[in-house]
Amino acid sequence: MVDDEQGMLDLLSFELGSKGYEVATASKGSEALERFKKEKFGLVITDLKMPGMDGIALLEVLKKIDPQIKVVLITGFGTIETAVAAIKKGAYDFIRKPFELKEIFSIVEKIL
Repeated sequence: MVDDEQGMLDLLSFELGSKGYEVATASKGSEALERFKKEKFGLVITDLKMPGMDGIALLEVLKKIDPQIKVVLITGFGTIETAVAAIKKGAYDFIRKPFELKEIFSIVEKIL
């Protein structure tokens, strides 16, 4: 999980952890990228708008490293155009904030 909002990281890591998923967090794209280079992940959930490396840039780099990685983007600022661009660049899904936790659970269950 990658998000510059600590509250969102805490919420999703707690909720997914309570469902039995192992969750790693990062507060910025560059931090997530460094962890991704050292560890194997089946799924990356990332915020779209972050300082420095945004979610789309992170998606592009992750896909170059591992074309099979599933990336889900979440944002409170997304438009249809942004969602289409993310999917074209290889995102598995695009979720607008605020969202229901069951949306996240459903996508994670499909992927993992």
